[in-house]
Amino acid sequence: MIVLRRIYPILTAVVLSCLLYTTAYADDFYENEPISGVFNKNETGQGRNQVPGVDAASAIVMDAVSGRVLYEKNGYSKRAMASITKIMTAVIALEKGNMDDIVTVSKRAASVWGSTINLKAGQKMRLMDLMYGMMLNSGNDAAIAVAEHIGGTVESFLEMMNAKAVEIGAINTSFKSPHGLDAPGHYSTAFDIAVITKYALKNPIFSKIVSTIRASIPGRGFYNTNEMLELYPGADGVKTGYTGQAGRCLVTSATRDNWRIISVVLNSPTRTKRAQSSKSILDYAFINYRLYKLLNIHETIAVIPVSKGIYREVRVQPVENITYPLRADEHDALNTRLELPARVEAPLSEGKILGTIYFEVNGRVFAQSDLKAISEIPRKGLYDYLKDILKAWR
Repeated sequence: MIVLRRIYPILTAVVLSCLLYTTAYADDFYENEPISGVFNKNETGQGRNQVPGVDAASAIVMDAVSGRVLYEKNGYSKRAMASITKIMTAVIALEKGNMDDIVTVSKRAASVWGSTINLKAGQKMRLMDLMYGMMLNSGNDAAIAVAEHIGGTVESFLEMMNAKAVEIGAINTSFKSPHGLDAPGHYSTAFDIAVITKYALKNPIFSKIVSTIRASIPGRGFYNTNEMLELYPGADGVKTGYTGQAGRCLVTSATRDNWRIISVVLNSPTRTKRAQSSKSILDYAFINYRLYKLLNIHETIAVIPVSKGIYREVRVQPVENITYPLRADEHDALNTRLELPARVEAPLSEGKILGTIYFEVNGRVFAQSDLKAISEIPRKGLYDYLKDILKAWR
């Protein structure tokens, strides 16, 4: 009895320590938490211009093409991001790796904490299968295995992740792991996460993986932890996350009428709340904004007189297509402004940039494109001037 009395406090301390460790560092352990009373597929959503209710520390909605922010709440505050990290892990793997490679699982990968797909040290698995395990089931062991295979070491892989973040404009992000377990200095912002996701979704393999609800490989079945795929009409990605520091996190992409938008919700208290918050901000964007075609690369914007050229004028066209999300009032107030010279002098090369077209509302520029000459115009020579003189005499 005396022995039990002495051991009991020790056992209690050990159990409490384990629980605290799990709460602080477990990643997606509780993704089977029931979702109740969120919404159903027949709901029409909130009213126009109604500010969305968001039960999360940070949130943002971004157009997946232009990058325009359609809604944000503390969107630029640095926060823990949990398994949202794996979006960048997948980006690096897709750009640097061969999906048919066979990966050997290390002891380090097999022993990682948090959500796993139960990999064993020495086990061999195709890189593509690890990607599904990492993105659908949020396997931390899969993330380590992917990082070691691509980078040689996890540390080298992290250098790739951080360099890519800076390259694509996610400058307030710092990766300290490829899986997202809480660690000092591991953070991002809702805006940066949307930027990373926008970049990732350009890869068709990434888009296919994150839109998959179920996947099977020999000896394993994967089920996507992203509740939005089955709950929200048009949802086609992307990734869930949970740690003690990060709270409930969710990145969602949704496509309606060929328009794709991205939502990010960070540090929500429950799985139900993060789903409801995601729905609320996605509804807000779809209800209040519409995608407009502002510019076509084959459209002639202007014709400019040419001096000293064998042709007297040159047509100019934009260098890019522009589609852009606008509210109805913004579209009504949209103004197009051209910056082009009144006249240009030959010689002109095909594709030479001659000016810029701006789209603005109340003086604020929303989008712009350079304008180029669509044909080469050589300068007149002596023979050309003689021909002009002969024509004038006739």
